[in-house]
Amino acid sequence: MQFIRDARTAILNRLAERRAHRRLAEELATFRTAAERTELDLMLGRHSAEETAEIHAILSRQDAERRYASAVHAAGVPGR
Repeated sequence: MQFIRDARTAILNRLAERRAHRRLAEELATFRTAAERTELDLMLGRHSAEETAEIHAILSRQDAERRYASAVHAAGVPGR
């Protein structure tokens, strides 16, 4: 029975982490302009790399997705 409780707890914790990560990514996606990103970078600069690693990973992924979407759009690839 303890195994089932532990498994349930682990699953619930993982779901909560994923929800929190998704919310953070959505909030970070609102920082789109150069001025907004500069302000965000200044705020992040007040913290250690360890504290901001997740945020930097999300921002890097979002930047890559935007660059890809822009390149696809510029290339005129249909269906995208």
